[in-house]
Amino acid sequence: MIGISRLYCGRAEPTDGLRYGRPAAAAGDAAGGSNAAGSAGNAAAPVRAQKPIVVYNCTRACNLRCIHCYSASAGPADGDELTGEEARGLLDDLAAFGVPVVLFSGGEPLARADTLELIAHARAAGLRAVLSTNGTLIDEPTAERLAAIRVDYVGVSLDGLADTNDRFRGRRGAFAAAIDGIRRCRSRGLKVGLRLTLTAHTVAELGGIFDLVERENIGRVCFYHLVHAGRGGESSSGLDLSHAQTRAAVDLIIDRTAALHRAGKPAEVLTVDNHADGPYLLMRLARENPALAAQALALLRAAGGNASGCRLGCVSWNGEVHPDQFWRQHSLGNIRRRPFSAIWTDVPAGSLLCQLRQRPRPLAGRCGRCRWLEVCNGNLRARAEAAGDIWGDDPACYLTDGEIT
Repeated sequence: MIGISRLYCGRAEPTDGLRYGRPAAAAGDAAGGSNAAGSAGNAAAPVRAQKPIVVYNCTRACNLRCIHCYSASAGPADGDELTGEEARGLLDDLAAFGVPVVLFSGGEPLARADTLELIAHARAAGLRAVLSTNGTLIDEPTAERLAAIRVDYVGVSLDGLADTNDRFRGRRGAFAAAIDGIRRCRSRGLKVGLRLTLTAHTVAELGGIFDLVERENIGRVCFYHLVHAGRGGESSSGLDLSHAQTRAAVDLIIDRTAALHRAGKPAEVLTVDNHADGPYLLMRLARENPALAAQALALLRAAGGNASGCRLGCVSWNGEVHPDQFWRQHSLGNIRRRPFSAIWTDVPAGSLLCQLRQRPRPLAGRCGRCRWLEVCNGNLRARAEAAGDIWGDDPACYLTDGEIT
């Protein structure tokens, strides 16, 4: 994740400790100079040693059929989900292992009958629990229950405004239902935010999404770059942005984030799944605010770039463990046979997990010679593999040859 509001606007966020390995200073604190860069170098090692955030795709069932769904979810569950007992065992193991956050995703996690009970179990075990949902199933009783079990955060996915979202997600009325779900959560004091994937369908409505964030007083929004997985891989030719479109979208996100902060509505804004956004933002800051650019560089060095297989892992509905949620073709093991903690700490020499944890990774092409490698870490290997070479270039990197040398 690239914290646009944190790095460009200098606003400290509650999740800075997770992202940078320590609570980050507010704007102006330790900004610029060798001290900022030096502190980043010291912080980078413990960040990489952190236990992973775990995405738990607790079901493949979903009441929608999104064009870009990385898990190709739709309809009822496929019958191979972890049982409630198995899922609670997983959560207990994650808590004992020291996992800081478990993100309940799907499919649509609320399509699973016992998801709220599992979230409650995670919270009781000491885990921070996040719900990633399409929002359409958050009725009044569900919102009340989410508040009662103290879910830490609810991230609601949209893909554009009303008509675009409903076409993209395959259900008329999905947008209105999601907005109702957001309002129900907010009325109960829950932290709730938006999630949107940047595609050819949605990029024209970024301004409208920011208008929505401001109008609904939404405190957090994450903009995801497309990853070619699931149905997003099947139909990728119609979804991709050009590099020029991506740059324009990132600039718009930066500009609108800054405008929100100037207006006294400092939403937390992040981009996700394209670590080229970090260097792009740094180069812009270097032109506009060199002191803040030095602080941003220190924080990005501390974050360490792509965390797949390091500080990010995934458990599928059937217990398979993956380096991240996009790599279902790469299983590290199954929690029905060995605990997640054992799978994650067993790193045979030469294995994918071993290679992902190397610094630097065994990268070829532009990635291997890029001057920004320490803050990007080779971007998403799932996208590179989909393009033909797991250690080759990530085709979503929009930096020019001149910008990486």
